[in-house]
Parts: sequence; structure tokens; C-alpha cells
Amino acid sequence: MYYFIVNKVSGSGRAYRIWNQIEKRLNKECIPYSVFFTERQKHATELVKEITKKDNVSAIVAIGGDGTVHEVINGIIGTTTPLGIIPAGSGNDFSRGLGIPLDYNLALNRLLNGEPKIIDIGNVNSTYFGTVAGIGFDGKVADTTNRSKHKKLFSSVRLGKISYIISALNVLLRYKPQDITLKIDNELHHLPGVWLVAVANLPFYGGGLVICPKAVSNDGLFEICIAQNMTKLQFLRLLPTVFKGNHTHSPSITILKGKELEIICSDPLLIHGDGEIIGQTPTKIRIEHSALHVMS
Repeated sequence: MYYFIVNKVSGSGRAYRIWNQIEKRLNKECIPYSVFFTERQKHATELVKEITKKDNVSAIVAIGGDGTVHEVINGIIGTTTPLGIIPAGSGNDFSRGLGIPLDYNLALNRLLNGEPKIIDIGNVNSTYFGTVAGIGFDGKVADTTNRSKHKKLFSSVRLGKISYIISALNVLLRYKPQDITLKIDNELHHLPGVWLVAVANLPFYGGGLVICPKAVSNDGLFEICIAQNMTKLQFLRLLPTVFKGNHTHSPSITILKGKELEIICSDPLLIHGDGEIIGQTPTKIRIEHSALHVMS
């Protein structure tokens, strides 16, 4: 039995339209399924925790964007129930990072005919994330994007990056970098003028921006991108290079790897995971190796 969790508002209704097409195919091919529709924030997590108690669950399938996937992950962790994904949001970075097709029919083929793979998951103070945890500028941009009207306007898969860029420009006008202390696997780093720290399990965020090009989801390590010691103009010039991951060549960018991090700074900084605000500094982040089964 396949259990589908549909966020009807993802992609300004795109998820619901996709579900209608998928349901027709499931019925035509006599594939057993059950469907639930989310009604509020974190509802998907609640639904998943109930579904995992059932017998004969082939997979729990999220139809929505990265926010929906984020909620499903936080319900399914600790079980061996496979996660399936039909991408239907504006970003779809989790699917992109795992090579899951953005076309819903191809994604459904992969789900029905594929084998689960086991990947790592990030943990921020007991909240899990699949793609990237962003601290500082990134956290503020995610918060601004989620509150904005333009997220709906640019809700298609191809325009997901535009929503991020608009929010980034708005935040840039008033954002002030901070000095932080970063502890990675017991090694201390005192970092002045930090714009952001991106802790990546997969390469993408912000609708396809390649923040950590060499992040791998099953190696037991985060790839960590630190941006620091830049003027606002320099930071603005660097932003477009993130589209292809070329920012890593800048002397203002440091790339590190590690399993556990602790971030301390004088003023609290927002943290997002998978584009959802999940806390603020000070915080500890750790990798959960081989923690999630995914149909990809």
C-alpha cells in the first residue's frame, strides 16, 4: 500500500493538480493507495507518525515542495519506511539533489519501480533536515521568502530561484555580518565578518542554487560553506555565481567538512533547514548517518 501526503497549496495549487493526474494512473493500473491532505503546518509529520504504525506500507509519498518533504522526514525518521517524492513545489531541492525527476510521471515511475537507497540526514536540536541548514543571512532570506507574496508569484519549478534572489536582495540592504565561533568536530574556528554558514547534506537550496557542489548524501559528512569578510557590493557580485557553484573559487568562501558543528555568536542568528525556520543560534548540528530510506 502506498500512502500519499498531498500539500494542496504547494506550488500555488500545482501539487493538487498533479495529484489528480496521479490518482487517475493509480486507479487505471490498480495500484493500492491511500491519500491524505495536509491542513496546517506540521500536519504531514503527524500523519506520517500514524501511517508508520500500519502494516504493509510500501512507501509514504510526499507530493509538494521541500517544506512538505521536510515535514514528512521529521515523521519518518527512526523507521525503515521508505520516503517517496513527487516534486510539486517551487524549489524541489531535495529531489534535485537525489536525481528524482521533476516530471511527475517520471517521478512516479521511479517510485513504483525503484529500490530504496539509504542516505544521511542532518539534525539541528532534534529537528531533521534533508538538504541544507543555513545560518545567518540564509536564515533571514528563508524567513523573508516564506513570508513574501512573490513566492506564490514565482511558484513554478523554473522560477523558484527568482523568489530566493528577490528575498536575498531585500535582506542584503540591512543585513550586518557577525563574528562567530564555529566548532567542527572539536576544532575551533574564530571567524570574523561572517555572512552565512551553509551546512549541506545535498548540494542545492533556494530553488537550485549550488551552495555546496560536492555535498554527498551518504558519506557521513556535511559539506560546510562559510562566506565572510566581504562588503555588501562584493557579496552582491558573488551571489550570481552560486547558480553554478562557482562561488567556491572566491577567497571569501571557505569550504570545510565535518560530522558535528557548534555555532556561537553574540547575537542570535536564524537557522533554516530545507527552507523552513527551525531555530536560532547558539546551536549544535550533527549528521545522522544512514538514517533515511528514500525511493530514488
